[in-house]
Parts: sequence; structure tokens; C-alpha cells
Amino acid sequence: MANNIYIGVDLGGTSIKVGICDENGKLLHQMEGPTESEGGPEVVIKNIANYVREIVASSSYHWDQVAGIGAGITGFLDIKEGIVKLSGNLGWHDVPVKKMLEAHLGKTVKIDNDANVAALGEAWGGAGAGIPNLVCYTLGTGVGGGIIINSQIYVGSTGVAGELGHIAIVPDLEAIVCGCGQMGCLETVSSATGIIRMAKDAVERGDKTSLALVEHIQAKEVFDAAKQGDEVALRIVNRAAFYLGKSMATLAVVLNPQRFILGGGVSKAGEILFAPAREIFKRFTPEPAQEGVDIVPATLGNDAGVIGAAGLNLHR
Repeated sequence: MANNIYIGVDLGGTSIKVGICDENGKLLHQMEGPTESEGGPEVVIKNIANYVREIVASSSYHWDQVAGIGAGITGFLDIKEGIVKLSGNLGWHDVPVKKMLEAHLGKTVKIDNDANVAALGEAWGGAGAGIPNLVCYTLGTGVGGGIIINSQIYVGSTGVAGELGHIAIVPDLEAIVCGCGQMGCLETVSSATGIIRMAKDAVERGDKTSLALVEHIQAKEVFDAAKQGDEVALRIVNRAAFYLGKSMATLAVVLNPQRFILGGGVSKAGEILFAPAREIFKRFTPEPAQEGVDIVPATLGNDAGVIGAAGLNLHR
């Protein structure tokens, strides 16, 4: 039995996932319950505290073995002070999560954004285990990310380091406005939203593609069509991979990581995305900066957030 255990909380708009991890990032026990965000911050915080106590009580571990509690939360956070400045998913504004949870639980609590904790999860107990310097991309509806330096999350001076989806990388003549208000962000081409947009644009232009027969195009349909040899779909996937690989080339000469980890729903496309991204990375990265660097898929899936949150008390 582990001497110390660490509790991770993945706080979502509809559900709260809670897990127990040991000092090596192994997920030992987990549970899930409703968020009930309509009740306001006090109800949600009370739910988290109840779930944390419940998971320990229902396990073979004891409360005095809990060495720390971490929470991953979507939104704009004051990480140092433990405050959720703004979370659209939860409808929160200036909620002192750290202070409130510590009052309920009597244990040290740390918070971070969901992309950072997912990166930490992969670094601690997933595809990055044993790798002290890495970058993790989360390719989903948008593009998130996390940077691990010397086995610690790097958050920057105001906590926004790792916003990889907002690297302005698409040339002006090809760029569109991103949801952040800037032009040409990586997120506009390498996210599921970007891939769907490019597919719909191709269909509306009248390009010859099997995607024209799909009523509601999703990223999976684009990848499936590309694997079947659809030239338009393949062009879209290659464009997404091109800017993804080029962004990694940029980060390679700034951060010099040993590994890039690609997670999120889009990464499930597999080698049709990974192979061209690796090729572009090699093309645009100076040889010394690409030496020993690999680009691999994430391995923890939906558990990454819980595991990473549990690791906040060890790795930040």
C-alpha cells in the first residue's frame, strides 16, 4: 500500500471526476459524480469535497495518507492564488477554489487549467513518463497544450504559457480570425473545428469529394475519407499536419523538448496525421534541435486530467 496518496479532481461543466494516485502517477481508484453547476460555486465546491472524502472512504486508504489535492479546471485562472477568474463552462467569476476547498478538507489544494493538468498526467504516468522536458498538445474542439520543463509544469508569468493553439502560424493571405480574436492561429487549422470548417468550405466550393455526401461533417469523417484516398480530405489533413508540424519546429528551437505528445480526439486519426506532421517537423527544424526528439500519441485518454491534477502537489 502506498504511504502517501494524491487526489486529483477533473472539474467539468456536467461531471466531476475524482481519482487517487500514488507517488508514481499510477491511478489507484476513481469515481465520478454530477457537478450541479446550476447551484453555484458553493454547491460545486461542496460536491467536490464530498466526492474526495467518499473516494478515500471507499478505498483501502486512510485520510491521513492524503498528501495533497489538485484540481484541473477549464477557464482563466490565477493559479498562484488558486482563484478561478472566469469559467464560461461553470458560469464562475472570481471564485477562490483553493481557499474554499482547503476550508472543507483541511488539506493542501492546488489548481491549474485542464490542458496543463492533462499534460502533467501524460508526463507523470503516461506517454511522457521518465521524460523531464516535453510538450503536450491537446487536439480537440480547439488546440490546448502544456509545457513540462524539468518535470514541472511551466505556466509563465501570468499563467497562460502553453496556449499552443494560439501560436499565429498561418500566413496572412490564408489566415482567418480565431476565436481569441487574432488571425492565423494554429487552432484555426489543426483542431477538429478547423478541419470541419475546411471540409465544409471545400464542399461549398464544389470540390469533388465524398464529403459532399456527408450530411453532418465531423473530423472523423474527414480522416476516414482521407484514408480511403479522397484527395480533398487528404489535402485538408495534410494542411492540418503541416501547421502542427511547423509549430512543433518553432517550439523545438525555443524549448528544446525531448518529446512531443499529441492527445485529444483529433490525435486518434493516427499515422495519417502523425506521419506528415513528423515529416514537416524534420523539414523545418535545425538538425541539432531535432536530435533525439520523438512525436508520439498520448496514452491516458480521459484519465489524463485526473492523474495530472493529482500530481500538482508533486510537480509544480
